[in-house]
Amino acid sequence: MWRVELHAHTVYSPDSLVSLEDFLAACRRKGLDRVAVTDHNTIEGALRLKEKAPDLIILGEEIRTQEGEVLAYFIEREIPKGLSLMETIERIRAQGGVVALPHPCDRARGSAVGRRTAEAVIHLVDAVEVFNARCVFPSDNACAATLADRFHKPGFSGSDAHTVWELGRAWTALPPFQDAEGFRQALGQAHLTRHPSPLWVHLLSTWAKWRRARGAIEAGSR
Repeated sequence: MWRVELHAHTVYSPDSLVSLEDFLAACRRKGLDRVAVTDHNTIEGALRLKEKAPDLIILGEEIRTQEGEVLAYFIEREIPKGLSLMETIERIRAQGGVVALPHPCDRARGSAVGRRTAEAVIHLVDAVEVFNARCVFPSDNACAATLADRFHKPGFSGSDAHTVWELGRAWTALPPFQDAEGFRQALGQAHLTRHPSPLWVHLLSTWAKWRRARGAIEAGSR
């Protein structure tokens, strides 16, 4: 089984300061076999990391739709934010990508789709993030797990890492896969690791946003 990180951010996300070099070094140090780079509304960082480590990186994107966030895996072209959830899912499918709902029940995040919206579209998704290490309330992860079980969708763990320390805290064990279809099949045999992150990690994301707002992060630092 591979150790797979399915939710991670780099400096290309506005709430992370993790450089691509530090990201790769941490993934290798922690023994991760595959890592999905899911920056907010961009695949630029994922593309650059894929060039550096093609056998490690899965191209992904966490996309903010009108109804909330959705995860895309194995896409080749960036999908813009601000579209409807349905159109975003259609665009992921048009690329042959894999669709997942991140932290769908997280009441502390306005970016979550929420339980009712998740129920309305779950027949169109491939998997549900049933454990997100950054969820403040354990019951919100339990809600996501119940949702996946009720609709017979595979569940997975995600660190939602915005710092190198968080990478691999909530990894998912999967049998080896090579492409989107193999990934879908592997998700059906997932074994989850669940290690919640402490509340202070959210302060680091706030710090990252603050620094960006003041122009402290330059392109060269990526």
